[in-house]
Amino acid sequence: MVMKAVLYARVSTDEQARSGFSIADQEEALRAWCTENQHELLEVVKDEGHSGAYLERPGLDRVRDLVEEGGVSLVVAQDADRITREAHHRMLLDDEFERHGCKLVALDDWGDESHEGQLLRFLKGWVSKGERLKIAERTRRGRRQKTKQGYLVAPSTVPFGFKLNGRRDGYVVDEDQMAVVRRIFQLVADGASLHGVKRILEREGVPSPSGGQAWSRSTLRVFVKRDAYFPHTCSEVAALVAPGVAERLDPERSYGISWASRHDWKVLGRERRPDGRYRDRRKRGEKPREEWLALPTPDAGVPREVAERARRNVELRVSPPKKNRRFWELSGGVLRCAECGRTMVAMG
Repeated sequence: MVMKAVLYARVSTDEQARSGFSIADQEEALRAWCTENQHELLEVVKDEGHSGAYLERPGLDRVRDLVEEGGVSLVVAQDADRITREAHHRMLLDDEFERHGCKLVALDDWGDESHEGQLLRFLKGWVSKGERLKIAERTRRGRRQKTKQGYLVAPSTVPFGFKLNGRRDGYVVDEDQMAVVRRIFQLVADGASLHGVKRILEREGVPSPSGGQAWSRSTLRVFVKRDAYFPHTCSEVAALVAPGVAERLDPERSYGISWASRHDWKVLGRERRPDGRYRDRRKRGEKPREEWLALPTPDAGVPREVAERARRNVELRVSPPKKNRRFWELSGGVLRCAECGRTMVAMG
């Protein structure tokens, strides 16, 4: 009897998706297996740039729809971890496909169709998950060690005013963009409000960090508070970095500071976008300050006195009271928490 097969291939990162890494190899191996076993090929489904930690993937959605429609005897992947690394996910898919008369197969599956064989398949998923966690932990430690040595782990988004050097392990100043940063600091230091600076930049058509024409006060506030733009003396930076990094600093120069390992992301779930692709819903938290890692960056060229005055003006600026209303002490950051230093606001 001829078995009708759907082939499934997946790569796990956007970088792999862009380079095509392993997708072609998976498809070639699956097609060869299908021909060798004289199965009828119905469709090849691919998930490019999607993690195996979730079942919410466009390609896997397509496979599940095909199985539900009927007429599919086999769904085949090259490796079990191409399907999923979660044992309970594999159990769910096995049960779902079996209800529609279909079998889910990986070419490297452990065991047979016996009860013990099913246990081995789930065990393989558990082993794959453990390997993934070990790789993630090694990657995290490697990134942290590289930062401790004074080298940048290239981020997905480079701060405005900087660009990556040729080795992609440090920043160099982008003079065109940094000129905008210096002007923002000077305007705020001279007494302009963030809203006033926003209007000036928009009126002059200065591109924002996103490339658009609209600037936000929150972006301007982040610029003024960002340590990468604030000039630190060599001794200030040396107190924050490892001795080997401090030895490479020039005592006559100033440096900015870029903070690594500052934020921690928590995945809250997955959501499907209108184009059918999925994305993670994430919440960003801030780690304790003692866990942050300081990385020296090139001096942004903002004079120290200008940077200090700009920061002070942002911190102390008081929002004007509304017409015919008294001054409100909670406006503009006048009152602050004695423990954390954050500004206090009215609730309700």
